[in-house]
Amino acid sequence: MTTITDFFKEDIRIPSPPSLAVRILDAVKKDETSFNELANIISSDPALSAKILMIANSSFYNVAREIDSIPKALSILGTNTLKNIALSFVIAKDLRGSAEDGFDFDFFWKRALTAAVSAEILSPIISDKKEDMFVTGLLQDIGIVIMYLCRKDDYLRVLDEKRASSLAIEESERKIFGFDHQELGSEVLKNWGLPDTIYQPIRYHHGYKNIPEKLQIASHLLLLSDKMSSVYHGTRSAEKIQDIKKIICGDYGVVEDDLESIIDSVANKSVEILSYFEIDPGNMKPFSLIFQEANEELGKLNLSYEQLIVELKQAKEKAENFAQELKKANERLRDMAFKDGLTDLYNHRYFQDLMDGELSRAIRYKRPFSLIMLDLDHFKKINDNYGHPVGDLVLKEVSKTIKITVRDSDIAARYGGEEFAIVLPETELKGAAITAERLRKAVEQLEIETNGCRIDVTVSVGVTCYHPSIDTIEKSEILSEADNALYNSKNKGRNMISVYSNG
Repeated sequence: MTTITDFFKEDIRIPSPPSLAVRILDAVKKDETSFNELANIISSDPALSAKILMIANSSFYNVAREIDSIPKALSILGTNTLKNIALSFVIAKDLRGSAEDGFDFDFFWKRALTAAVSAEILSPIISDKKEDMFVTGLLQDIGIVIMYLCRKDDYLRVLDEKRASSLAIEESERKIFGFDHQELGSEVLKNWGLPDTIYQPIRYHHGYKNIPEKLQIASHLLLLSDKMSSVYHGTRSAEKIQDIKKIICGDYGVVEDDLESIIDSVANKSVEILSYFEIDPGNMKPFSLIFQEANEELGKLNLSYEQLIVELKQAKEKAENFAQELKKANERLRDMAFKDGLTDLYNHRYFQDLMDGELSRAIRYKRPFSLIMLDLDHFKKINDNYGHPVGDLVLKEVSKTIKITVRDSDIAARYGGEEFAIVLPETELKGAAITAERLRKAVEQLEIETNGCRIDVTVSVGVTCYHPSIDTIEKSEILSEADNALYNSKNKGRNMISVYSNG
């Protein structure tokens, strides 16, 4: 388990802000030139400009006359509003992916956009309107995406833990990561250069008490917007409505009769906004209509209140038991799918997928990564002289040594037979060579004893580095470079490292 500081130090694949978002933020900081510069930046991207004009003319802003250009949108809606609309489109587009392994990016952004709409609608109702509430509502759970992208397997465990228990998502995160998505999201957005009016309330948005006074209203708005989104995209909608009612009516004095129309307006406006972000809203209906349909269906059932309670309790128990079994099954399946049964390192299949992902990230964020390949020297003699069970023991001991020698952020795999591969994210060639030499020495110093015999083991190692600012090569070429360096070590006498150089 790590602290959030450790996470930033050690997990070196945290996404960078989209370059267009950086340009937009930089332009807004220049007060004297922000209007024209922001207009030029947005206008330079025709697709973004078209979407901004659609949302500017939507019922969400309800402007009196048509807005047909970005400069006009800026003059009518204001620089800050346009900045937030643009940032919302750019960040939501950049941090997207396909639904896989239990994480659905489209569902995440559907829920996030509904929360953003909720925050914008609720803001003037319970306080002076906060100009940044739409984008703040949209990004309040961005830490979830960052956690998943950085530590996919760990975050899938979080989702399993949540399904199998009554814990809230942030509690499950703290149990597995040591911190939650509120803390991480706030810290990442701060590092990206977003205003403190956006990133500070996000740190507290799942709580209601113990919030710094100046952030209370904004954090409460986020909490309400999250619950409002959950009404339409989560479970226990009636319970969430009661939570919202308690806060918005009890603490902020909103008339209860007005609450239904507020909740319904979230659905109506969300459907429109989701279409601009090219996300299918599905069968999203106003809650009053959902509630009416549910009551009609309930009226058709010939069940007493007591029977309903008993059946609900039984269904809940079955669901909880099933979720626990599913969690255990998922953990076993992941191990079977991605781990080598003998060495407990990742297998060849996982390594190939990992290399694809690492290469893609390196190109996207313009960051290097290195690859180490090592092969046991004279392993065939060990099998011939001592038998395959002893050979398996040697492979296990070498694998343990690899695990304790490399960093937590490095990923080791059994490439095949007695050959291993290690991916070192965001590591230059010099750093990789140091790790490789440390690993070579650690294997050489192993003391493996069996049946009264000591078995000495050494490895030959090859190292290469991919840097997107210099190289434009395929995955197969990177593997070939490391392999050639490894065989150079073999040819020069074994028990040494060789570094691939294209110079």
